[in-house]
This record gives sequence, structure tokens and C-alpha cells, in this order.
Amino acid sequence: MTVTGAALADRKARAFLRKADPVLGRIIDARPDFRPRAWLDELPPLDAFGTLIFQVAGQQLSVRATRAIVSRIEEHFGGRLPSPAELLAADPDVLRANGLSARKGETLRALAERFVDGRVTDEALSKMTDEDVEAVLTEVPGIGPWTAHGFLLVALDRPDVFLSGDVALRRAIQRAYGLDHAPTEDEMLELAERWRPYRSLAVGYLFASEYDGGS
Repeated sequence: MTVTGAALADRKARAFLRKADPVLGRIIDARPDFRPRAWLDELPPLDAFGTLIFQVAGQQLSVRATRAIVSRIEEHFGGRLPSPAELLAADPDVLRANGLSARKGETLRALAERFVDGRVTDEALSKMTDEDVEAVLTEVPGIGPWTAHGFLLVALDRPDVFLSGDVALRRAIQRAYGLDHAPTEDEMLELAERWRPYRSLAVGYLFASEYDGGS
């Protein structure tokens, strides 16, 4: 897609969301210069395996804590994240020493094995449907829907991904919609139906509304 084509698609998505959801519309209108993927500028370039390191490291952690762990891993591997082969060749204690739990380390090693033996490749993942990517990734112990959906958002930039189990997103929805309780996963999924097929963009705006203190 050309830059002009991307800009037109972006405007179309925003217009759709404004019409579909007035609350989200106000959040969009309050942020005319918002870039959903701007936060990725603070990270190193990530291939599929690098994105999975970031996603697995970030399970149950804040973005700030995740970045700190990823930075320490980068330092150990000469200023960059390891390739699958490099991670397998490293002592498992290296990951634990840099902030990963033993379980997360085992998950990354299981992923690395799949990349090394060709069961998983960047090219294959990029050509799969969202559902197939989730199925392939969640076969790995320690990877659930939250991690797989995060991968779809970050690595593949898929347009219609919703992080129904995300605690920060739950808080953002509660604040934005003035709810007197933290929404359940079912309530979040029901709300998000009105945003299809642009749930990824809606999620980006809601995260922005939470981190900058409201709409």
C-alpha cells in the first residue's frame, strides 16, 4: 500500500469508528496527531522472534518493566536481541539472570526450537490468517491468546485484533465509558463488536486515553 493509500485507509478507519461509537469518537477527535504504533519507535527493529521475546517477557508485566528486561537481554547479546539459534546456544541461566522467569525462558526456548527447525518462519506467519497464527503460537506451552494477539498487533500489524484479557485495556474501557466496575472479558468483547473490522485502531486509542490520563 502506498503512503497515500495508507493515509486514506487510516482516515476511513477513523471515520468508521467515530460513527460506530461516539465515546471512541471523542477520544479520536481529542488526538488528531495520534500514531497507534509510535511507541514501537522506542524499541529496536523486531522480527517475528524478537517480537515474541518482547511479548513473552511482557506477560503480566508493565511496558516499562518489559522494556527494562528486553534491554538487559540485548546488552548480553551485544546490543541486540538474539536469533533463535543464539538463544538456544546460550545458557538458560542467562535469561533468568536478565529478569525472565524459568517458565518464560522455557517458552522462548520452545519457540526458538520451532524457528530453528522450520516449523515456524517469519514468511509463513505473515501469510497466515489471524486464526491460524493464534493456533500455531498457542501450541507452545506458555503462550496464550493475549501473547498471540499481541504478536498479531506488533509483528504483523493486523487491523482487527482485540486484547480482551489485557488489564490496562480493561482499565481504559472502564474510565472511558464511565463504568462503575471493571468490565468482564465478555463485556469487553461485546463492546468491541461495534469496532470491527478496526479493533486494533480502537485498542490503540483506548491505550492512549489511559496512559495520558483520560479522553
